[in-house]
Amino acid sequence: MSWSRPPAEATNESVGSGDRTPVTEADVCVIGAGPAGSIVATRLAEAGHEVVILEAGPRFDPADRLARQERAIRPAYDRPDVWEGDPERDAHAASGEWFYPLNHARVKGVGGSTLHWQGMVMRLHEDDFESASVRGAGVDWPIDYADLRPYYADAERELGVSGADNPFGPPREEPHPMPAFPPSYSDSLFAPACDALEIAMHPVPNARNSEAYDGRGGCVGYGTCQPVCPSGAKYDATVHVERAEAAGATVLDRVPVTRLEHGPNVVEAAVYATPDGDTNRQEADAFVVACGGVETPRLLLVSESDHYPDGLANSSGLVGRYFMDHLFAGMGGVLEEPTRQNHVGFLTSECHQFYDEADEEVAPFKLEFFNYAGPSPVELALTGDDWGDALLERLRAEYGAHIGLGALVEQLPREDSYVGLDPERTDDNGVPIPDVHWNVGERALRTIERVNEIQRSILEELGAEITWQVGPENTGPAYHHMGTTRMGDDPSASVVDSDLQTHDLENCWLVSSSVFPTGGAMNPTLTIAALALRAAEAIEDAL
Repeated sequence: MSWSRPPAEATNESVGSGDRTPVTEADVCVIGAGPAGSIVATRLAEAGHEVVILEAGPRFDPADRLARQERAIRPAYDRPDVWEGDPERDAHAASGEWFYPLNHARVKGVGGSTLHWQGMVMRLHEDDFESASVRGAGVDWPIDYADLRPYYADAERELGVSGADNPFGPPREEPHPMPAFPPSYSDSLFAPACDALEIAMHPVPNARNSEAYDGRGGCVGYGTCQPVCPSGAKYDATVHVERAEAAGATVLDRVPVTRLEHGPNVVEAAVYATPDGDTNRQEADAFVVACGGVETPRLLLVSESDHYPDGLANSSGLVGRYFMDHLFAGMGGVLEEPTRQNHVGFLTSECHQFYDEADEEVAPFKLEFFNYAGPSPVELALTGDDWGDALLERLRAEYGAHIGLGALVEQLPREDSYVGLDPERTDDNGVPIPDVHWNVGERALRTIERVNEIQRSILEELGAEITWQVGPENTGPAYHHMGTTRMGDDPSASVVDSDLQTHDLENCWLVSSSVFPTGGAMNPTLTIAALALRAAEAIEDAL
């Protein structure tokens, strides 16, 4: 059974392989054991290929899940940093740019980003693939929704998605693998206000089991879902890692790849460091880089050579460029009645009603109805020094009436938003750490203003006292790293083609949200999984 994990330091907790000897005669080397890499590895291993997965982070022991649950609820300042280099550094924050909290946004380990994710899995809308043509903003993808539609269905089966019809969503070919979770108690409080305002609520598709599925039990409702699922009902990529291993794949953890050795047309080997300080080379016929929107461009940029002086696969000069994230907009407060906050640890209702109204001036966005607005009793207790009756009195006064709304807003790709290499700092293996430059455009900020207006109208209809707002001035990222190796048909304007194969190299595929030309406003993991399944077919044909 697999278990979801919060971020953790990559030290002596790993239970991964002790043997890190390179595999001879490997067909495929997959770099990264998150959802993209593990899905590709599973498909190719099950097709009979010799597959090796190299993961920079550790493999965690499921037996320590209770300790990790406790750690996850502690205040952020009480958690160890997960970055392997300078603990004082988070990300580049130059004058005129937006601060980007990179360390807070990711985790390295077998399972990748799904070790600490919420588990929401929506399909992009049809217009997201044709943003320039339909909305007059951004660029078009080299594929459309119809191209990805069968892979979306396959991805929903692979991850195990619980969901129901969305009247504002893209067309579907079949129901979700499992029924949707019922609306929460706080959803029932929002419903009358939304009805009065003619705002539609509908279920959130979740990569967590509403019933037994794929050898894992259904959700048991602990309410501690983000980031830790105590029962294993929420999907994480260790599900596919284990399937890949069962099919014969080799998984090496704690082996950060420091560079890719290559000739003019092919990658020849992945050079990686081992925990004991050695360096090994993994050769293979094909290479899949599945390291996300930050580590993928970093690895390509540090693999420069005479053939590629500006970085591997970078004849376009766009590796690292067009870094995107979703922007968050939110608002909340308190009611004069119980809201049962935090009884459900994930979202059960959302709204896509306004999504396809996007144009050149207004970005697509989706509304989210929170089940976990406000602190939990444990979080409140950890913020004070009081005990006994005094603590109980404070908890009763501060807990139980909070309510809130969120939203994700699309950020357009910008060339001045990019991931580069730090010219001065390196990690523990002497590799330059990533330098994140993040810029946000006026279209997104205007959209956040509109989102806040809608959120305010709902809360006022509820009769809530509004106590907080995340708006244009204090917005931040949703920690969805996208862009940086965009796909396209023109090699001078993109890094990979529509099959995610690099334009410059015959045997290298980049499989992650780094290939997204635009981001839409949907959580990216289902699209990552669908693209991974599509790329696996292309790699299989090439082997």
